[in-house]
Amino acid sequence: MQEDSGLSRIQPAAELVRLRLDVAYDGTDFAGWAAQRGQRTVQGELERALATVLRLAEPAPTTCAGRTDAGVHARGQVCHVDVPRPAYSAVPGRDSTHPPAVSLLRRLAGALPADVRVRGVREAPAGFDARFSAVWRRYAYRVCDDLAAADPLRRREVLLHARPLDVAAMNAASHRLLGEHDFAAFCRRREGATTVRRLLDLSWERDASGLAIARVVADAFCHSMVRALVGALLAVGVGQRPVEWPAAVLAGRLRDSAVNVVPPRGLTLEEVGYPPDDELAARAHAARRRRTVEAGDGDSAGAAGS
Repeated sequence: MQEDSGLSRIQPAAELVRLRLDVAYDGTDFAGWAAQRGQRTVQGELERALATVLRLAEPAPTTCAGRTDAGVHARGQVCHVDVPRPAYSAVPGRDSTHPPAVSLLRRLAGALPADVRVRGVREAPAGFDARFSAVWRRYAYRVCDDLAAADPLRRREVLLHARPLDVAAMNAASHRLLGEHDFAAFCRRREGATTVRRLLDLSWERDASGLAIARVVADAFCHSMVRALVGALLAVGVGQRPVEWPAAVLAGRLRDSAVNVVPPRGLTLEEVGYPPDDELAARAHAARRRRTVEAGDGDSAGAAGS
């Protein structure tokens, strides 16, 4: 007789509960968010931890707001997962004085590796979809252009840049890129996928330590879009290209070999925005329908980095 594995065998017909998970991770040692055979990924680690803690027979698939690529970090990633309510309600070791969400959060802290943390767990509102309900994603790209002042403790999340940057010039160039455009010149094309995006904010500022930080907000991102935009703007910041150059590249709608795609380590997904709870389902429906019309685009919605 085969020895029982100890994992709960939840009936397939068990009622499911959708959970929203707020996730942070250091992307340095990951091959990106999305599960890949033979690769260490954030999704893979998270799904394994959930299956272990909830004693599921097999991992429950997670869906995230924006699939980050290898080396890209997150402080504000959002994902959802549907799990059997009996398993969620009976989180092993649960203190009856606390709701299941609190117990699950504590158990995940012990089951996950040190470079991934679930920062929040809650039952998702009706109609919530981490990916399709999102209305915007906000990324930051951090650059240190004073090598003597570089903080070695932040080397995994900051790009070191040997030449000083003119932030005012980069902001002047950034302003010309705002709005809805075809960002094909700054995206890695995927067959059948649209590269039209609405760029809501692209701006630079210095923080208290002197880092030059790009704030990048859009309804979604296509593959390598943020890092290509930053690369073009750095060329403006060192005086290598005029302020008008990134907009001219955008208008050309073709990848320009002069645009340097910067390394992933400076890029962090900081926050994802959602509409009020009573608008979540409608937003998800509209986004799904749009992605269906724009055949294949769902494969790159929300992705950035690489």
